[in-house]
Amino acid sequence: MIEPFAAVDLIRHKRDGGSLDTEEINWLISRYTSGYVGDEQMAAMAMAIFLNGMTRHEILDLTNAMIASGERLDYSNLGRPTSDKHSTGGVGDKITLPLMPLVASFEVAVPQLSGRGLGHTGGTLDKLESIPGWRAELTNEAMFAQLQELGGVICAAGAELAPADKKLYALRDITGTVEAIPLIASSIMSKKIAEGTGALVLDVKYGSGAFMKDLDRARELARTMVELGTDAGVNVSALLTNMNVPLGLAIGNANEVRESVEVLAGGGPADIVELTCALAREMLALAGQPDVDVEAHLKGGQAMDVWRKTIAAQGGDPDAPLPVPAESLEVRADRDGVLVAQDAYQFGVAAWRLGAGRARKEDPVVHSAGIDLAVKPGDAIKAGDLLWTLHAEDASRFAGALADLEGAWELAEPGTVFTAEPLIAEKITAE
Repeated sequence: MIEPFAAVDLIRHKRDGGSLDTEEINWLISRYTSGYVGDEQMAAMAMAIFLNGMTRHEILDLTNAMIASGERLDYSNLGRPTSDKHSTGGVGDKITLPLMPLVASFEVAVPQLSGRGLGHTGGTLDKLESIPGWRAELTNEAMFAQLQELGGVICAAGAELAPADKKLYALRDITGTVEAIPLIASSIMSKKIAEGTGALVLDVKYGSGAFMKDLDRARELARTMVELGTDAGVNVSALLTNMNVPLGLAIGNANEVRESVEVLAGGGPADIVELTCALAREMLALAGQPDVDVEAHLKGGQAMDVWRKTIAAQGGDPDAPLPVPAESLEVRADRDGVLVAQDAYQFGVAAWRLGAGRARKEDPVVHSAGIDLAVKPGDAIKAGDLLWTLHAEDASRFAGALADLEGAWELAEPGTVFTAEPLIAEKITAE
């Protein structure tokens, strides 16, 4: 068979600022997935895209080509609308755990296909695997059955969902092209569109603990993804949310599950409740249920009922004790003051250093490891007050984590007036 294109010609064209047409992109992704186009050629293309960008049409073609590389799920027979959420990742971001059962309690199906953590950001599946017996891997048949019966599922994405993206994602990670917005957007949206949801809300984070440090870059990414979803026929919107400070008071795995259960019981930290409810309202509005009282379903226990049933359906025991650490270290204030800074990135790295995260995707996580915060920016503190507690299975890990936290927080003089940044900066919708 004579190939209609040559990879080197497409690379040169993109390198020189040209645009690729639909047939060229389809060929490139198909042949890369099959192995005909080599990693070194796709690395060169990724760098050309990083340097020169892509048009809206190119990004849509790239996304569609990655979707076409695998299976596409269809929920049209569920008998209820579907709505999903994707977060770009952060520190203490356990929002999926209370959000899925909250939205599902309104008879909207939530097929939440989630991932694992890497580096300073935690993974939803790692957190849930703190629960004894809970399993992340489900067949498509089991996932559909759980959505039909209970309305919600959190599980791992199947290997056949956008396999081209998995291959390209691994390549980007080692070639310095992770930050290319066309590649980020097509990566996220190819999986979410292939997942088959009818509505999607994007939680695009910005700040020190986020992938996108700069608000303008986060806004550009959000707009690109909203455009992609709209062009693909998905109801989609995005919230730009602040990740300069860790979300909630728990950073880790088992402790984040505990905090999520507190939210489902009607309590929990105010920022977790605020963001959970904001995303739930958006997901429900896109699914055809505007102006619902999501707070009432947290206070009334409806969301907790869904949580318990879905955990049990995946083999977990919602009443089982969660892992506890072998070693803990309290950090206390040495003077009076007002906490005015708490750098999310450095706290995330410290939790990773304690064992809560992984350096390589093959590494295990320590479910009991992490950090419990006792204070947040704006809190008045007295000398001797508890600031945070570090947890690990091995006390030798504390020194490295404490070093990571040097300069990660700031105590201002007593009486200092602190004004918190808004948690949700803005909402982006299809134009």
